[in-house]
Amino acid sequence: MKILVTGFEPFDGAIINPALEAVKRLPETVASAEVVKVELPVVFGRERKVLSAAVAEHEPDAVVCIGQAGGRTHITPEFVGINYAHARIPDNEGNQPLAQPIVAGGPDAYFTKLPVHAMVERMRAAGIPAAVSYTAGTFCCNEILYTVLHLCATEYPAMRGGFIHVPYATEQVAHMAEGTASLPVETMVAGLTLALEAIVEYPEGDATGVGGGSEH
Repeated sequence: MKILVTGFEPFDGAIINPALEAVKRLPETVASAEVVKVELPVVFGRERKVLSAAVAEHEPDAVVCIGQAGGRTHITPEFVGINYAHARIPDNEGNQPLAQPIVAGGPDAYFTKLPVHAMVERMRAAGIPAAVSYTAGTFCCNEILYTVLHLCATEYPAMRGGFIHVPYATEQVAHMAEGTASLPVETMVAGLTLALEAIVEYPEGDATGVGGGSEH
């Protein structure tokens, strides 16, 4: 089995992006699955091209894209991607789409087939804060989630795809407001590794919704 894992570059003036830092530190193999790592630009449209090229090159069984959600307290696998781009800030090349579809004529939304509930349960069992999220926002993170799910639906029916948000890294919040949520990158790496293990263990997803009553 091969899993393609992507991490976004730093954006909005930040020096690091904890998503990319965590992806870089992932093991090369998780539960017998090969892990392929790719960096994505935070640029509307261009990140989609980089992802599509990586999928075509590596032909993975699953794609997991990782991004930062500053302010969240938990590692949050995303359940749904929506066909809507509405950027509150410009991307790294100054683009700021507002109220635009990601794929013209595409479905309004796609649901992931990754075992998000099992991923969360596995992380929680290890003492790592995790929860299923039902909104990936409307910035590049949601665009890449919708893109990978669109690829699964239209070009790679045997492939599964999804997205996981991580909080700020601890070092990022040193000069932010008191109480700003963060996690050490090492904790993110541990959580993401467990999430990848669940993907290997549940090749058909977890439609029964393991732990579904306790997510938020």
